[in-house]
Amino acid sequence: MKLLLLIYAISLHIVFAQENMESEPSFPILEGPYLGQKPPGLTPEVFAPGIVSTEHRDLSAFFTPDMKEFYFTRKDVKTENWSLVVYKLEDNQWQKSVVGPRVGRPIFAPDGKIMHLGSKYMERTETGWSEVKSLGPMFDREDWGIMRLSASSKGTYVFDDYKSNDVIRISTIKDGKREEPKLLGKEINTGKWTAHPFIAPDESYLIWDSEKDNGYGDSDLYISFRQQDGSWGTAINMGDKINTDSWESGGYVTPDRKYFFFNRGDRDGDIFWVDAKIIETLRPQ
Repeated sequence: MKLLLLIYAISLHIVFAQENMESEPSFPILEGPYLGQKPPGLTPEVFAPGIVSTEHRDLSAFFTPDMKEFYFTRKDVKTENWSLVVYKLEDNQWQKSVVGPRVGRPIFAPDGKIMHLGSKYMERTETGWSEVKSLGPMFDREDWGIMRLSASSKGTYVFDDYKSNDVIRISTIKDGKREEPKLLGKEINTGKWTAHPFIAPDESYLIWDSEKDNGYGDSDLYISFRQQDGSWGTAINMGDKINTDSWESGGYVTPDRKYFFFNRGDRDGDIFWVDAKIIETLRPQ
């Protein structure tokens, strides 16, 4: 009798395990560039639906310069905790892991050796990433609220400040020395919620998000092209293919300059991508 009961219990365990396996969706094997996703055209599409863009709040996507690591931030809908997630391309397959809690709006410097985290940063080491460090008193100030700091190949910093009426500042390097940050002009600092700047590595354009009277409703993405005299051109709304009556923010161009990533949506925000050629369609002739 004991033997029969044991066999019955084992049988139930096997059946239960099989039912659980069948009820859980199988996670796809991700191979090839861009997490194996089919590239979009000039109409934005959700990036990696069900994998990267999920029921959680998934934002702030960026790649390493070699395009073999993909990072983004995620706010869990149940715990409401933010984390920094990474997919790494290993043996032609993308493997997911969590770097740690989110700090600021993370983004790489163009060389991929520094991950900027607002007023803080991490350095790449032989074993991963360093501890979180401060950029120093010039940037790590109590009266400033830096969410995103973007760097050019020349070392120029462009960053927002939600504690000072949502403005964007710039800090350049002159004669090898870091210059004190200055407010950008009215071409950039006009409207509400002006934030999350991205400066092109060659400093040829600047992308940010803001809510303006001539926009599509909520926060829209804008672009300004660098003029021949070094000034910034008039802010250009990135158009109705990029912007909607929802919330668009966090623009970013991949290191290979092929795709433009951005956030869309509020509490259920997702990551979208589109062919970066759309930037050239906006450049004044």
